[in-house]
Amino acid sequence: YRTTDGGSNWNAIPGFENSERIASVVIDPNNTDVVYVGVLGALWSDSEDRGVYKTTDGGKTWSKILYINPSTGAGDVIMDPNNPNTLYASLWEFRRSAWGFTSGGANSALYKSTDGGSTWNKIHKGFPSGDLGRIAIAIAPSDSNILYSVLETNDKTKNGLWKSTDSGQNWEHLNNDFGLVVRPFYFSRITIDPKNPDIVVKGGLNGSISRDGGKTFKDLGRMHSDIHDIAFHINDSDIMYSGTDGGVYRSWNGGTTFEIVENLPLSQFYHISVDDAEPYNVYGGLQDNGSWYGPSSSSGGVNARDWNSIGYGDGFRVLKHPTKNIVYSEMQGAQNVWRYDIDRNRTKTVQPLQEKDKAKLRFNWNAPMAVSAHAPDRFYMGSQFLHKSDDMGDSWSIISPDLTTNDPSKQNQSESGGLSVDNSGAENHTTIFTIAESPLDENILWVGTDDGNVQVTRDGGKTWDNVTMNLTGIPANTWVYHIEASVHGEGTAYAVFDGHTHGDLKPYALKTTDYGKTWMNIISDDIEGNAFVRNIQEDYENESLLFLGTEFGLYVTIDGGNNWSKFTNNMPAAAIHFIDMQKKTNDIVMGTHGRGVIIIDDISPLRELSQEVLAKDVHFFKAKPFTMVEESGFAGSFGAETQFVGRNRSTSARIIYYLKKRHTFGKMKMEVQDMDGNKITSLSPGKSKGINIVTWNFISSLPKMAEGKTLAFGGFTPKRVPAGKYKVVLTKGKKTYEHIVEVEYDSSSLTTMAERKEQEQYTNTLFNMVEDLAYMVYEINETKKTAQDIIDNHPRGKKSAQRLYDALEDLRKDLVITTGDNYVASADPELRERMGDLYSGVAGTYDGVSAARKDNFKLIEEEFEKEKDRYTKIMAKEGKKFMSYLAKNDLANPIIKTREEFLDKK
Repeated sequence: YRTTDGGSNWNAIPGFENSERIASVVIDPNNTDVVYVGVLGALWSDSEDRGVYKTTDGGKTWSKILYINPSTGAGDVIMDPNNPNTLYASLWEFRRSAWGFTSGGANSALYKSTDGGSTWNKIHKGFPSGDLGRIAIAIAPSDSNILYSVLETNDKTKNGLWKSTDSGQNWEHLNNDFGLVVRPFYFSRITIDPKNPDIVVKGGLNGSISRDGGKTFKDLGRMHSDIHDIAFHINDSDIMYSGTDGGVYRSWNGGTTFEIVENLPLSQFYHISVDDAEPYNVYGGLQDNGSWYGPSSSSGGVNARDWNSIGYGDGFRVLKHPTKNIVYSEMQGAQNVWRYDIDRNRTKTVQPLQEKDKAKLRFNWNAPMAVSAHAPDRFYMGSQFLHKSDDMGDSWSIISPDLTTNDPSKQNQSESGGLSVDNSGAENHTTIFTIAESPLDENILWVGTDDGNVQVTRDGGKTWDNVTMNLTGIPANTWVYHIEASVHGEGTAYAVFDGHTHGDLKPYALKTTDYGKTWMNIISDDIEGNAFVRNIQEDYENESLLFLGTEFGLYVTIDGGNNWSKFTNNMPAAAIHFIDMQKKTNDIVMGTHGRGVIIIDDISPLRELSQEVLAKDVHFFKAKPFTMVEESGFAGSFGAETQFVGRNRSTSARIIYYLKKRHTFGKMKMEVQDMDGNKITSLSPGKSKGINIVTWNFISSLPKMAEGKTLAFGGFTPKRVPAGKYKVVLTKGKKTYEHIVEVEYDSSSLTTMAERKEQEQYTNTLFNMVEDLAYMVYEINETKKTAQDIIDNHPRGKKSAQRLYDALEDLRKDLVITTGDNYVASADPELRERMGDLYSGVAGTYDGVSAARKDNFKLIEEEFEKEKDRYTKIMAKEGKKFMSYLAKNDLANPIIKTREEFLDKK
């Protein structure tokens, strides 16, 4: 991708559509049209797209300038900062499968070019003989003769850091500390201080730094483990950034200490689930960051402190017990499965264990768990067997045979890794990966495995049907990533298949209505060809409404899969690993790999979509009555932009409508009216083709405040409407469309109806008083302007005009603050400020009006009456004389708008 506006917009560069993984992009500093790209390529299959590419015309055309074979890709590509024609490139031979990994081979090598990539030569002098694996390479910006490289070799004593002081002609082995050689395929980044070639930083389990040219290393400052990238500030090398499995960290002291950057929502969820609390909680497991649960909304937004940790390691499924305050969670490979009692703050490990005279259990890295909807204490887990517990995991029984292919050639994980053996458990294979209990019958259970089997039982596990052979259009052994047992039919289920671990990126999803005897493809050409699928979620009301989670975002169908549309309304093209639906709120909750949790509020309007609706010019969607949620309190957070805060669900009324075409010409406006047609407020309508959402926060208007020297903060409090029905009127050109919105009071409120009526009465009275005062001050100001004109230009009328001006100015000083600046007053609050504060205090609360405020209201009301009387007398005396002078001399009276005109209510 390329941007020419600093990252605001990006354009895909043609030619790399099938590259999959790009490791390096290097731009010639002297000619930005010259760019080099290192394509590592496909991880799971051969690829002709691997190698080093060059463009000399800003990306319009490309030439491949270094290539070995379909299994060897380009890792690091770097440029000499003093000579852009000098390049270094590390090539890596590798292959991953779902059941193993191989790093290294005869084709891994380090190359150098001195002619802009036209020719290349290996620079291995000093390197050990034999196969090489991953090669990291870095050049010192302050001395380009100095190079550092980290090698993976077949001689363990020669792994680690190598250094060249003559631009790669000769190499010396310096160090093979654990921090440098651990998991070389996984930790490959090496970075050099831009001003000091002796300061070298290497990514790794904890990250290592050398300050003596690589002779000795020590750990970087504390941060989350698994450091994958390090960057120095180009002008101040004390400032460093580190990219880890726990996020981005920043150092101000050259790596001695680090602080986490908390404002990037980059978490990677493997799984997501929800409960029925209000607000509901979201549960999920994170890549290398444990298991968590937290509220879907919280005062001031969802902060990090709102989340609760209930597991460490890699987190996967996190499931709430249906009736008890208990949560199940797990870590990688079911090494631990925890049952956490929230009320007692107690945790117990409850994973199934190998039994005497039974086969060793094979658990997937992401082992499946399921909680029964029929028997709350029932808990399922999958190894190669389906395990069942009826006592929340205290005891287990195996209720199936081995449901996988049990292929022994895919069970040699102890040999995985290639040059560096690496049996982390991530390649555990021939395992159960998904478990689905029918919501209609507890005896119907579906199981999908990572090696392509789909199995179903209709008698609680006594007998099983392997329906794999009935699958249509699915390549053999394709990973069964998710099965959704339908709420609309006992024999109905959906299955999605992920072939990317075989190099197959196509989307696959099937539906059966007869317990797997026959299957129907529900993928259409509307879905991107490389958007492989991980999850599907059916709507519990409309069986034709389905949501598909893919590697590149969310898709929706309203016709059971015949046609799909990509959901793009503020939805990133993120990898969606799991979808759940909260049935009370109709929210879609997604766990993404890279963008955290994303919630789409209330998808119920999608249930109405049909061909008939799509044929209309305008269609308003039905909605339940909206509750005026009585929110108050303080968030207690002052993190500002240093912390990410999840937005709460909107508490406003959502007016949702469909436009057949985008509105481009003519007027389009939207009003909220009472049922008699009186305007309450105006809203800004969306004009886009498709679904538009406009929110109304139940307010009618802000009061118009009297003009003064300072801001009148009371004027920032709107007046809320009472509960009832309201009309939404959309005017589009010459046509109007109406929709009814119903508003309810908060049923959880302790405020009585009598208190509400009293609060509304006081609010309305004060609102009118505030605007009466505003109009009175407006009249005073306009009259003063005319008086000032007479004072300046008509000597005979100056005396009369001056008396009126002075009297009105003395009155104005008692009504509003007339000194100070726009924010801070230099005088005591006057009537406007005290009246506005009282209005704001009454209108801004949900409770009844306090006795103190009622007393204050009487005081202000009496004072306002006195000031109105004072104004009347001034105008009756000095004003009358002044107006008489104007009339006798044929001069114009002050131009005063009516109250309605002033308030712009006509």
